[in-house]
Amino acid sequence: MSTRQRHIAHFHLHTVLTETQYGDVVELVSGITPHVQAVPPNALQVDLTSALRYFGMSAYDAVQTVKMRLKALYDIDSSAGLAGNRMLAAMAADASAPGDTTHVPTGEAADWLYPRPVTALPGIGRTVADTLHRYGLRTIGQITDLPSATLQRLLGASQARLLAERARGHDPRPIVPAEPAAHLTADLVLSRDCLDPAQHHRAVLGLADRIGQRLRGERQITGRLTLTVRYADRTSTTRTRALPEPTDHSPALTATALGLLTSLGLQRARVRAFVLRADALLPAADAFRQLSLDPAADRARAAEAAADRARRRFGAGAVRPAALANRCYPIV
Repeated sequence: MSTRQRHIAHFHLHTVLTETQYGDVVELVSGITPHVQAVPPNALQVDLTSALRYFGMSAYDAVQTVKMRLKALYDIDSSAGLAGNRMLAAMAADASAPGDTTHVPTGEAADWLYPRPVTALPGIGRTVADTLHRYGLRTIGQITDLPSATLQRLLGASQARLLAERARGHDPRPIVPAEPAAHLTADLVLSRDCLDPAQHHRAVLGLADRIGQRLRGERQITGRLTLTVRYADRTSTTRTRALPEPTDHSPALTATALGLLTSLGLQRARVRAFVLRADALLPAADAFRQLSLDPAADRARAAEAAADRARRRFGAGAVRPAALANRCYPIV
């Protein structure tokens, strides 16, 4: 295995981009290095390692070149993080003010991480953070100084091991060149107008379950859901919401989708169709999974995997949420 030092940059784009504009940005940066990974809707990561010798410049200068090109050609302001792996580069970008670049050299990563809040690490949710804070653990340095056995007693063996790896700045994930991800859509068209809020609830639940199945089948995760409701008079309303973290887990998708439905305040609207769209897609292997202290979360994912296997073997209708067991509204 090569021990060559890697130079990974993470760029935050401080401009709202369309899918076409975002694709243009990826193509622009690909002119410097082919190792570009899209992180839609407003970020991207690049591995500059192999490009530095070709251009005869330092990694920091290469980052500034990318930022200047973005500004000169597309009037896009950006901030960046530069480090030895993807996690550190993303954290450095998060710590950068608009227009700035934060460089974390490999040999200085431990010192840079030490005073930072533990919540700056990816995957640290409120529950884990509250547990750590309750024991006075507020910085990444306090996590690295803590004996592993103590951390395991607080979080459990697997979660403690994962947190310790992140606290030490370890992230083996490679940059995977990819175009900006497409989107997944699930829709439900009713054969007659539906005024029943309970049926609206069931319809959106079913769409979220279908999106989850497709994401897991295609080994993708989504960071954002959009719900569109079409009415009997041919008008429609749309709401969009980012998920707490990119996921393919149906309960998380369902919670967000039903939150969108609630935000529409339909009451007894005459609904003719629902469309649920998942975008900001990423490869499932690319995501950091949020740490959880709830063993039920692992059991839920295991049950979900078993249900997916049953569907592959016996058909899509073999397993579905109990609320959909006796669907009583017609569809076309």
